[in-house]
Amino acid sequence: MDITKAEIKTDSKYGASAIQVLKGLEAVRRRPAMYIGDVGSRGLHHLVYEVVDNSIDESMAGYCDQIDVRIHEDNSVTVQDNGRGIPTGMHPTQNKPALEVVMTTLHAGGKFDHQSYKVSGGLHGVGVSVVNALSDWCEVEVSRNGSVYFQRYRRGEPEAKMRKIGTRKKSGTKTVFHPDPEVFKKIEFNFDTLATRFRELAFLNPGLRINFTDERVLDKSDSYYYKGGLSAFVKYLNENKNVLHGKPIAFQLTRDDIEVDIAIQYNDTYSENILSYVNNINTIEGGTHLVGFKTALTRTINNYASRNKLFKNGDSSLSGEDVREGLTSVISTRVSDPQFEGQTKTKLGNSEVKGVVESIVGEKLGEFMEENPSVAKKIVEKCVSAARSREAARKARELVRRKSALESGSLPGKLADCSLSDPSLCELYLVEGDSAGGSAKQGRDRRFQAILPLRGKILNVEKARIDRILSNEEIRTIITAIGTGIGGDDFDISKARYNKVIIMTDADIDGSHIRTLILTFLYRHMKEMIKAGFVYIAQPPLYLIKKGKIEKYAYNEEERERIIQQLGKESISVQRYKGLGEMNPEQLWKTTMDPEGRTLLKVSLDNAAEADRIFTTLMGDQVEPRRKFIEENAKYVRNLDV
Repeated sequence: MDITKAEIKTDSKYGASAIQVLKGLEAVRRRPAMYIGDVGSRGLHHLVYEVVDNSIDESMAGYCDQIDVRIHEDNSVTVQDNGRGIPTGMHPTQNKPALEVVMTTLHAGGKFDHQSYKVSGGLHGVGVSVVNALSDWCEVEVSRNGSVYFQRYRRGEPEAKMRKIGTRKKSGTKTVFHPDPEVFKKIEFNFDTLATRFRELAFLNPGLRINFTDERVLDKSDSYYYKGGLSAFVKYLNENKNVLHGKPIAFQLTRDDIEVDIAIQYNDTYSENILSYVNNINTIEGGTHLVGFKTALTRTINNYASRNKLFKNGDSSLSGEDVREGLTSVISTRVSDPQFEGQTKTKLGNSEVKGVVESIVGEKLGEFMEENPSVAKKIVEKCVSAARSREAARKARELVRRKSALESGSLPGKLADCSLSDPSLCELYLVEGDSAGGSAKQGRDRRFQAILPLRGKILNVEKARIDRILSNEEIRTIITAIGTGIGGDDFDISKARYNKVIIMTDADIDGSHIRTLILTFLYRHMKEMIKAGFVYIAQPPLYLIKKGKIEKYAYNEEERERIIQQLGKESISVQRYKGLGEMNPEQLWKTTMDPEGRTLLKVSLDNAAEADRIFTTLMGDQVEPRRKFIEENAKYVRNLDV
């Protein structure tokens, strides 16, 4: 059918002139979250990681063995290394110094031809230019070929041309930047967050020293240096656990230009802790390197057990879950051209890496087990015990399923469900106690808010195997309500009935303990819920301040004092809430459940290694590490606040 011009709808406002071309780093400033994830705390700290990653690349190339990081009183940050220094000569096509090109141009760097850097991390060559774009000022000082060069930038633009400011024998790069308050709502770096990443990098790069100083706090500094590499990393992760063998099993090999470095150590716990990295990037979603490792681990242990007749009483073979129970392992690969799924680089996609890792693990772990039969036997016994427990757990799961099927609607009787069925719109409150649960049920918005009251403290899953966990009524209720199943092949996040699971407990010692027990369960058996950003902690107020008809709520002591100062101290009453049950349904809705006014703390998994250590310390068998942790951190305790 022919279409005449008169039949074509036109919009005079949408023409060639409406097509905008963003120049330089303007795109970064327009959409910063595309490049650093968000403009909150995570994105803020990511700026530091990007600058440090450039120094790490120099270390991996063999030119840098020390990095100094310093937080200044104004929350500006200095990162200095003793690498080769960013090139300062004139760029052949850009007609400006290479330093300026690197600092002001996206996708500019020495990481694409595999000559300057065989392997590298960072954000595909956009890292340091993104940091420059999102800083209200940035200064770079380069020592190279006996000379020192300097250039200063404001919001990504050079303030002046690069100039030579002196001479120096040693080489290196010094970058100082201050995050832009126009981009970031709050500019305050967390020492522990950064320290955790620097410690991790020091483990992954043996022989590299990272010095970290916080000038905002007198004498607060640390230094990270580990000759032992991944073996030291695994020992660190297992520090508060009872290990089955003294030294970690470690091997490092390069095959087909892929470097594979692995350390393994078993402990007597019931959960696995495997950390995987590619070019120092924590691949929290795993990928081909992790698949290759798991496949080889299962096959090698099964082959050894079968060959040495270690299967008894009808035992036949071990599953992947069996051989990973109580396993702590770190897998680090270095790949010249890594293919990641997504800009955030959380999953490796290179198919060739799977075969390389699989062959190396099968070869080296097999050799170790043959040469160390006593250690091999302990590992197999641990795995066989896990298999028997798995069978008991299978029966327990079947019992849970049968029991759920008999119940009305297959959902727990005490669950007050919501009317909407779209998980992206629905949220589940796990509430401490029947009293608070009753108030929450009355105060909620029944369309999208479900309430599940929990009676008392649930089982500490850190000290229990899966069959015992599944026999706990409160935990079974949580599992059934969420709908995903738990652990291994039984867990399916696509079956989650709610995309927000909100833990709501009292703001006292018991409430904190219950919250920690629930978080321990979710971390150990529904970790994907945390990774997906589905887990939150409610923030109920601590105080109700009244003056006449005026009512205000305070969520911490500082806020309480500020409100008292605003209202004046005369004829004022302050009520300290001892628990959620003291609030009536209207108050609970207004302060803690209304999406328009509530504050939720999102539970994230920024660092799996540190999370594992903390859960083990707080909830594990050993008392001494827990006592030490409490003594060292008691002075930092505060009520949760966002």
